[in-house]
Amino acid sequence: FVRGKKPGQGTGFDISDDDLLEMEQCRELVVASAIFGNYDMIQHPRNVNELSKANACFYMFVDEETMAYVKNSSSLYKDNKVGLWRLVVVRNLPYEDPRRTGKIPKLLLHRLFPNVRFSVWIDAKLQLVVDPYLLLERFLWRKNSSFAISRHYRRFDVYEEAEANKAAGKYDNASIDEQIDFYRNEGLTHYSPAKLPITSDVPEGCVIIREHVPISNLFTCLWFNEVDRFTARDQISFSTVRDKIRAKVGWMPQMFLDCERRNFVVQAYHRELLEQMIASGRNTPPIAVEPSRKIRPGSSRRAPPSKKPVVRRKKEKKSSSRRRAAKPVTWAMDAG
Repeated sequence: FVRGKKPGQGTGFDISDDDLLEMEQCRELVVASAIFGNYDMIQHPRNVNELSKANACFYMFVDEETMAYVKNSSSLYKDNKVGLWRLVVVRNLPYEDPRRTGKIPKLLLHRLFPNVRFSVWIDAKLQLVVDPYLLLERFLWRKNSSFAISRHYRRFDVYEEAEANKAAGKYDNASIDEQIDFYRNEGLTHYSPAKLPITSDVPEGCVIIREHVPISNLFTCLWFNEVDRFTARDQISFSTVRDKIRAKVGWMPQMFLDCERRNFVVQAYHRELLEQMIASGRNTPPIAVEPSRKIRPGSSRRAPPSKKPVVRRKKEKKSSSRRRAAKPVTWAMDAG
């Protein structure tokens, strides 16, 4: 967004004038996601009430490759919409890496939607299964917070997160090491209880709930700068940006438990993995469906083993030898 007169026009993340005009009309709440490189399948939000459908905007940013796939494969596509999602085609992409390109709408929604008050970002692999206004009430309004993100379900320490990324091949090791070395020189330390009230240095960044106010906008702008400068693994740069802002103004984002996140989003399969499973004949489990415990007639499932009847043992004859009475225990009471 450095080049060009305004975001979306000649900036390296180009959006049509019609789409930009529509985005400017969104004023209350935007729920946003993105698919670049045709990497994911579109997940449709569920349990959204009619009032939210009227007041909230649902935007999915895609590249031309993804848009072509959606047009050819989705029976729900009509007039640049698929279900609740309005699709926005982005051209002149600034990065070759689709993951890094996806950080633009993820972290800079306040630039793309200048009139919006609140936003909910959801990674494309997730399906929203509650009304989005409930998220604002639960994580922002009830906590008097302007930014909410979940903690990582397992890791709290940035150094551990970096090693896990290298072990999983998420990015080349040299780039991760360079980023960690830079942050170490900037004062990055291992996480410990001494950092409380900070509860973690590593977020699970697939969901971001925030109010578009100057401090949260500044935070995501600075966070994006780190993603642009180093690796696209935003979990590594999160705590460094947070700590620098906190040292100046005392503000920090709210971090909620990952189990709370799992209450309102359901993770699906990436497109390639899903297609491989279908091609191989493997059954894909349904999303967010509680398996029935009843055994239907003709089912191949085995019924649970029946309980054996309880056989009561006959009373044993009392022993002829007398049992010694237990000595009473005298508890010492503290006079104080």
